Amino acid sequence: MKTQSLKITGLLVSLTLGLVVRPAHSQEHHDNVVIVLDASGSMRERMTGTDTSKMEAAKAALKEVLRRVPESTHIGLLQFSSKDIRENWLYPLGPRNEEELLKAIERPQPGEGTPLGAYIKIGADRLLEERAAQFGYGTYRLLIVTDGEASDRKLVDRYTPDVVSRGLIVDVIGVDMKQDHTLAKQAHSYRRANDPESLKTAVAAVFAEVAKSGTDSVGEDAFETIAGLPNEIAAVALQTLSTSGNHLIGSRPFAEVGSKPEAQPAVAKRNIPVPSSPPLSQGKPRNWTTIIVIVIGGLVALSILKGIFRGGR
Repeated sequence: MKTQSLKITGLLVSLTLGLVVRPAHSQEHHDNVVIVLDASGSMRERMTGTDTSKMEAAKAALKEVLRRVPESTHIGLLQFSSKDIRENWLYPLGPRNEEELLKAIERPQPGEGTPLGAYIKIGADRLLEERAAQFGYGTYRLLIVTDGEASDRKLVDRYTPDVVSRGLIVDVIGVDMKQDHTLAKQAHSYRRANDPESLKTAVAAVFAEVAKSGTDSVGEDAFETIAGLPNEIAAVALQTLSTSGNHLIGSRPFAEVGSKPEAQPAVAKRNIPVPSSPPLSQGKPRNWTTIIVIVIGGLVALSILKGIFRGGR
């Protein structure tokens, strides 16, 4: 029930960020997918009943599917624990350059450790940064490909609900696991992949969902509902929502002046750069800005309900 509530909250945050301001001109926007690839030691093991390692199967699946991804989808590839690779980003989030992306996919070699929680934060923070830059337009997904539980389980439990509540879509693929990953109960989708073919199918299914959701999913009538808002009010609301919806994972929005920034958790073994908390805001937001956000949220909800009722007739 709690997870479902967080998903609904995230949906409203995502919708509202996209609805508050609609530029007068047609704004180019992109769908964004950050892939978090597990390169821990167990990924060198063979998949059950095959001569193919989990890592080889993951690479083959990603290369085959990503070749067919439309240019409007921006891709980022993040790895953890790969042997002899010190950087986190194999391919920074951005337009798809097929040659460079395929080279990046080929690089990871299984090493040691599964600090999944730290990398959920790194990937999600980058998506939130991109969402702020695109004023909420487009879609934002975190695709996690892993074959085992995290060594930093507390961070997974801390960060994942935060990611979901911000309106980011979390897809998880469990690679040849004996039982479902803990994230199966927290993510928006969980797919088992017990052989190379089912792994390709799972990756393809995630990107098929990206293609389906790659348009402004809220109808034009929703924009008409808020079209009468004065530009000044819409601008204040957008600023408020951007601050509250796109702050770093694990941090608080609207920190009080004089309060200490939240301590970032230490990441063991590897020198992983975890972004610091955002600058302190100038005190608590005024009551009237909060009221504006609530009003707009209500208008969005009414618009969505209106569409649901119309569709049910």
